[in-house]
Amino acid sequence: MATLIAKEYKRFEDIKHIREDGSEFWSARELAPALEYSKWENFHKVIKRAMLACENSGHHIDDDFPDVRKIVDVVETAYNAGVITNEEFAIFQNAGYMGLYGGLDVDDIHERKKLEAGQKILDYMGSTELIANLFRISQTEEKLRKDNVMGAEIATSVHYNVGREVRTAIEKIGGTMPEDLPTPEKSIQQIEKEQMARLRAKAKKGNIMLDE
Repeated sequence: MATLIAKEYKRFEDIKHIREDGSEFWSARELAPALEYSKWENFHKVIKRAMLACENSGHHIDDDFPDVRKIVDVVETAYNAGVITNEEFAIFQNAGYMGLYGGLDVDDIHERKKLEAGQKILDYMGSTELIANLFRISQTEEKLRKDNVMGAEIATSVHYNVGREVRTAIEKIGGTMPEDLPTPEKSIQQIEKEQMARLRAKAKKGNIMLDE
């Protein structure tokens, strides 16, 4: 029994990520196989139930499920299009970045931003870069769904092409390419927490009112 517990513990420790503030989190894509969910569709249902339970208990979903709302639609749509395995999804995700970032893949971007292991690219973007990526994600989801795309390779090609089109649009209006935009020193979550702390401090002084 002790050996079994040790093995299970190591399995979760191996995929654990740690934020700058020391808090721990796990990626749903990595957690699914660790919990022996062979199909993302089944694990996605579990996530939805967990989000609902979190909301019903009075907690804020975005605190416990960061970034889920931004990518859950494209993940589900990509799965329906045939992007099933973790490897297929990694290739699919990488293609979108390569299209938008002029051929740079996830590792290249991570290195360019000088991020540490466990730090996520989407968390370290300024507003301009983040908006470009969210537009890439939303337009990919819409095209996969509207065109009824089937097959992992075709879906991956769509993601790459959408990313490239967004890059072309930025170039046409004379914008800065995403890989040339500055990387914030703090993550989006850290900035949000600091802003909320300042707002609460002002609220205590009677300067503002928070609708919470």
